[in-house]
Amino acid sequence: MLRYKADRRTLAFVTAYFTLVAVLWVWDPAAWYLEIPLFAALCSLSWICAVITHNTIHCAIFKRRGLNKAFQVVLTLTYGHPVSSYVSGHNLSHHMYVQQDRDVMRTTKVRYRWNWLNLLMFVPKVGGAVTRGDFEFARLMRRERPRWFRQFALEALVLVAVTIVLFVLDWRKALLYWYLPHLWAAWGIIAINYLQHDGCDETSPYNHSRNFTGRVFGWFTFNNGFHGIHHMHPNLHWSLLREAHARELAPHIHPALDEPSIARYAWRAFIWPGKRVRYDGTPYEPPPDGPDQSWLPTAKVEELPDNALGAES
Repeated sequence: MLRYKADRRTLAFVTAYFTLVAVLWVWDPAAWYLEIPLFAALCSLSWICAVITHNTIHCAIFKRRGLNKAFQVVLTLTYGHPVSSYVSGHNLSHHMYVQQDRDVMRTTKVRYRWNWLNLLMFVPKVGGAVTRGDFEFARLMRRERPRWFRQFALEALVLVAVTIVLFVLDWRKALLYWYLPHLWAAWGIIAINYLQHDGCDETSPYNHSRNFTGRVFGWFTFNNGFHGIHHMHPNLHWSLLREAHARELAPHIHPALDEPSIARYAWRAFIWPGKRVRYDGTPYEPPPDGPDQSWLPTAKVEELPDNALGAES
C-alpha cells in the first residue's frame, strides 16, 4: 500500500504519538519527574507529525487516494490543524514566492535588533496572514474544487469534534495532553522557516535555503533539514533528499549553508553571539517589508502544479 517502504517509519511515529496520548490520558502521572519528560516527548512527537504533514502534503505516502485522504484526517489529529490547510500558506505561497511579498511566511516581517526576539515573534507576526490566507483559499476552493473543500471540511469537523469530546471528558488532561502539544507543533513547524531562510539569497538558484545535515536530526525529522533540495524538487520523497542534495546542491551551495548541527547553529544565531547575519557571515539588514500581496492562484485551479493540493491533487 505504501509508495515508499521508508514510510514505515512515518507510520511508526504517528502510531507512537497516539500511543503516548492514550498512555498519558489513562495513566496521568502525578510525579513531576515523570510528567515533564513525557509531556516534552509528546510535544516533540506532535511536532514530528507536523513535519510528516509537510511531507505528506507534498508527496502522498499511499498508492490509493482513499487511504491518503483518510491519513490526512488522522494527521490532522496529531498536530491540531486540518492537513489540507497546509496547501495554501506553504505550497502555494511560500514555495512559489519564497521570501517575496507573496510569501506570507517571509522572514523580513520581523525586524528586531535582538535575533532571539525575531525568532520568538516570527510566528505571531506571520500567523494572522497564514490564517487569513487559509480561509480565503478555502472559500475559493469551495467554488472551484468542491471535492478538495469537502476533504478540508471533514478534517476540520473531526478535529473540532474530538477536541470538544476530550475537553468535556477532562479539560485539564485535554489542555495538557492534547491542546498544548498541538500549539507547540504549530509554532515549531512555522518557526523553523526562520532558521531555514533568514539571511539567505532568494534570488540565487542554490543559496536560497539553509540546510541542517546532521544524521540524527535527519532521522527523526525525515530529512527535513535538506531544505534547499526540497525547494528545488518539492515533490521528491523525503527518503531521497540526502542523496539528491549531495548530487545536485552540495557542489554549488555556499558551504556555510550546510550546517551539520541545528543546535550549534541555533546557539550562534540566537544566544551567542546572537547576531542576525547573512549566510556568508556579513551583517544582515533585511530589506524594507511592505504589506502582503495576494498569492491566491491567478490561473485556474486545475492548472496548479502537480500534487499542490495534497490527497486531492
